[in-house]
Amino acid sequence: MTSEELKARTKKFSLMVIDVVEKLPNTISGRAIANQIVRSGSSVGANYRAVCRARSDREFISKMSIVIEEADETFFG
Repeated sequence: MTSEELKARTKKFSLMVIDVVEKLPNTISGRAIANQIVRSGSSVGANYRAVCRARSDREFISKMSIVIEEADETFFG
């Protein structure tokens, strides 16, 4: 998979997360979960774009670890 394909895929992921969040109940817990999922889910694509601009292997690994953390947080939420 190319970086451009993964950029498109992470953008699609963010849009799918927003779609799911819109279907959550409008309760205190629903809103709390929705807020967290939207933040972490949309962060995946934004942070992947930062990965693509990494200036070194170390920076690439560091930034990619953030992408993985955000994806995991979205899955947990």
